[in-house]
Amino acid sequence: MAGRIPQAFIDELLTRTDIVDIIESRVPLKKAGREYKACCPFHNEKTPSFTVSQVKQFYHCFGCGEHGTAITFLMNYEHMEFVEAVEELAHRAGLEVPRESGGEARSGPSTQPHYALLEKVSAWYREQLRAHPQADRAVDYLKQRGLTGEIAARFNIGYAPPGWENLASALGNEKVRPGTVREAGPGDASTRKLLLELGLTVQREGSEGVYDRFRDRIMFPIRDRRGRTIGFGGRVLDDTTPKYMNSPESPVFHKGQELYGLYEARKAVRRLDRIVVVEGYMDVAALAQFGIGYAVAALGTATTRDHLERLYRTVPEVVFCFDGDRAGRDAAWRALENALPVLRDGREARFQFLPEGEDPDSLIRKIGREGFEAQLAKATHLSDFFFERLSGELDIDSIDGRARLVNVARPLLASLPDGMFRQLMIERLAELAHTRSDSLAGHLDRPATPGQALQPAAAPPRRPAAAAGKSPVRKAIEILLYQPDLAVRVGNTDFLKQCDLPGVSLLIELLALLLQHPGLNTGAVLEHWREREEGRFLHRLAQWSPDVDMAELLPDLHGHLNEIQRQFIDMRINYLSEEERHRRLSEAERREYGDLLVKSHTFRQV
Repeated sequence: MAGRIPQAFIDELLTRTDIVDIIESRVPLKKAGREYKACCPFHNEKTPSFTVSQVKQFYHCFGCGEHGTAITFLMNYEHMEFVEAVEELAHRAGLEVPRESGGEARSGPSTQPHYALLEKVSAWYREQLRAHPQADRAVDYLKQRGLTGEIAARFNIGYAPPGWENLASALGNEKVRPGTVREAGPGDASTRKLLLELGLTVQREGSEGVYDRFRDRIMFPIRDRRGRTIGFGGRVLDDTTPKYMNSPESPVFHKGQELYGLYEARKAVRRLDRIVVVEGYMDVAALAQFGIGYAVAALGTATTRDHLERLYRTVPEVVFCFDGDRAGRDAAWRALENALPVLRDGREARFQFLPEGEDPDSLIRKIGREGFEAQLAKATHLSDFFFERLSGELDIDSIDGRARLVNVARPLLASLPDGMFRQLMIERLAELAHTRSDSLAGHLDRPATPGQALQPAAAPPRRPAAAAGKSPVRKAIEILLYQPDLAVRVGNTDFLKQCDLPGVSLLIELLALLLQHPGLNTGAVLEHWREREEGRFLHRLAQWSPDVDMAELLPDLHGHLNEIQRQFIDMRINYLSEEERHRRLSEAERREYGDLLVKSHTFRQV
């Protein structure tokens, strides 16, 4: 585990993997022509719209939009991280996952002593809950909150006893084995140093001594998706403050990325369809006690975009559970703002606002699991909360109020990914603003200005006929994604380097990849763009299938490449012709102009 997984290994792995075998071992597939079909495992449906292509090594659901490679399927269906999915496929293929010696390590040797020590600390806290002389206070508190021993064991709940140097005295004299810390000097690394790095002990000011960060608190280990302890949250036994205290940032703990209870939820519920986001660790445990095993909590911070991306890789629906007062609704609005950029089609966000004086723990004790889940089912949709909040603060019965509504909503809606949900949100805003959605859509990407009013809707400008359909660049990419081995048969494409048409740079990069790595299938190609914005665009294009004979794909590809060259030549001719009306062209420009006219004439003769 010394570094990144080489891309070349991922390419080889996906050429050795049959996505049909991977999916069919989990979802029953039926042959349908050149593809396989099933009811989608990612949303409820009666008519199969989930297709798996053995040719492209790619799956796509026409109902919810889920799509991807064998790696993506394991990440979404089995709730694995990327590395876990690669390791699973490698195990099936009988391969060992190599690691690059350079680059940033995902979990390099320098972090192994941290993980090992955190497990020891977690075990020590659990032992204190069982055996410390003052543990009765903690046990009584947990019983008072209604938590059973089974729930305490599931979440590895422990106890940090009173006192300033318990942890440091119990574990601080141990030594880490030589060689387990990168670049360690002669001798052993002190556990005391690691305790400081993890924030479990704190340096005393003006001295070399340390003291325990957590004292007289119920301790909740925070575990990552692999089940490793990465930090702790501690809750007081009385009403002193702070009520909750978390581990600080450390080499293995980043609170803006981790969620308490996600590991436990994945273990408790085989197929997660929904996750509830609550505020405290005790709420997560209390809900689990009553059978709601799919609750998580942010770690002392607002729900971030990283949190949401992680959640939506696990489930299609996230319900935020907040107090119904002003502070709770403000917190909900911050969660909404962070959710908008990740709400691709097929993802849903809702908001459950609790009655005054209630938290999830107290509410579920009153109404039980069925009552709580009934309230979750009626939780407010993000779209409803969005427009209720904005329109409630404005007088939308007036023109000025409707203009302000558009001005405030514009940057928020502009952050939504392209898709049907974005379009429907625009249409709803247009309805409230008494304007046309096509006129409104054109305003989304413009910067909002205070007091700016929406101008009356005008007829949209006519697009050139050539822009009405797919561009030749898009068509060429679709063919290459469908049949990547055609790249070695297209001939010289150096002319593309001179073109500045939209998408040409991506086409050039795709051709270069396929020429450098012949034999890649569609799934392996898409993995090269996993971490890039262009990857989403390529995934959409990979859904295309030809309606012509396979033998016609190469001539079609040549035709699209020729059309790209022709369009660029015409654009360049028009540019030079217009420039010549205002200035004298340089000698090089005149030669280029003549060459382009000859090429244009040749294209017209073909």
